[in-house]
Order: sequence, then C-alpha cells, then structure tokens
Amino acid sequence: MARAIRDSVSRAISTKLSDPRITGLVSVTGVTISPDAKNATVSLSVFGADETASKLTFTAIRHAAGHIQAILGKDLPGRVCPHLSFELDTTMKKTLETLRLIDEAEQEYQASDEEETESDEDDTEA
Repeated sequence: MARAIRDSVSRAISTKLSDPRITGLVSVTGVTISPDAKNATVSLSVFGADETASKLTFTAIRHAAGHIQAILGKDLPGRVCPHLSFELDTTMKKTLETLRLIDEAEQEYQASDEEETESDEDDTEA
C-alpha cells in the first residue's frame, strides 16, 4: 500500500498540480502508514533553485494536500484511503552537502600536497 501511495502522490505532484509555486525537483522519498491505515505521512525531498524556492514548493504541496488526497482516493483500490500529511525529508540535502564538503577537503589536500612537492623540489635544487 505504501508503494501505491508513493507512486500516486508522485504522479499527482508531477503531472496534476499546476501551482506556479511548485518549481524544481520534488521526490517522494518515503511513505509511513499508521497501523490502522487511516493516516499516511509522505516524506518529500525538494530541490529548488534556492532555499526560498524549495520552501515555497513545499508550502504549495501542503496547500494542495486535499487535491492530492482526492487523486489518491481514485487511484487506490478498496475503500480505505489514508489521510495524508507531508514532511520535508532533508536526508538527501545533507548527503549532498557532506559529499560537497568531502570534495572540498580533497581539493584542499591535493593543493597542499602539490605545494609541499614544489617546496621539496626547490630545496633539492638549492
């Protein structure tokens, strides 16, 4: 059921919403369903041009929750359609930031290693 919800919500966000505030890339990263299947929490990763655009996109999606809920109700077989709530998943952003910091540290290390090699060559020539 979580997979069906994830697919339906993802499709609704990408093809059924026409809110101009929704920009960038929105990815449904997970769905948690309550034991009674009456509630589902949808985790979203939002990558916008900047932090403000990302927040605006997330706000627009939360504002469209009723519309997304209606689409989900049509997509899901059976009588039970859980009430949706949305949360921002920052795991991907944190991972990308960590990778950026690792790359930056590696470049600094390589630059200092090259300077040290050049310094050693200058010492041997003298």
